[in-house]
Amino acid sequence: MLRIGLLYPDLLGTYGDGGNARILAHRARARGIDLELVETRVGDSVGRADLYLLGGGEDGPQRLARDLLAQQYFASRVADGASVFAVCAGLQILGTSFAVEGNDTYPGLGIVEAVSVRGTKRSVGDMATRVGEHVLVGFENHGGETTLGEGVSPLGTVVRGRGNDGAVDGYRVGRIWATYAHGPALALNPWLADELLASATGQTLAPLVSVADELHRERLRSLGL
Repeated sequence: MLRIGLLYPDLLGTYGDGGNARILAHRARARGIDLELVETRVGDSVGRADLYLLGGGEDGPQRLARDLLAQQYFASRVADGASVFAVCAGLQILGTSFAVEGNDTYPGLGIVEAVSVRGTKRSVGDMATRVGEHVLVGFENHGGETTLGEGVSPLGTVVRGRGNDGAVDGYRVGRIWATYAHGPALALNPWLADELLASATGQTLAPLVSVADELHRERLRSLGL
């Protein structure tokens, strides 16, 4: 039984990133994988999961989500091998520290060596990141700039938009994937959804052809990529 944990969609659901959970559930069940999707909302305890999802949110909800996760056993579950897919505010929460509007700085969970500060301007618009043989497409809307610590690899190289700093986007550390791309990202990038499922299940997944593949190709064409 694959367990997917959607963390605080009531706080980190501003940009529809909770849809990532629905995409993963659909693609898993289409392959006959037994799955349980568990939502953790404010007031709930974080349960055991094989794959956790963190989305984007505004400054206040981001701080609250960080505080709630710090009170749970979330970090130890990640250390024990759970996979994580984090977007935008979720990316910053997992890091060492992050700053909100006004440049007030708050501690992150310290799971990944990454520091996020306020940028000189807000990054808004289409983005695309080259990740190995693939291109991650999405939409960014954030005021942060993220610097990765020594030994922390970016998820990929930015070819459209800004991501962390105009050069790279997100990070990849062990079983943790993070990006600034909304969309929700997994609806726009079925290849990444399958990569997450393969990691969480330890299985080699059978191909799954769907309309999502053509939508991804069309998005690349529209971006001139």
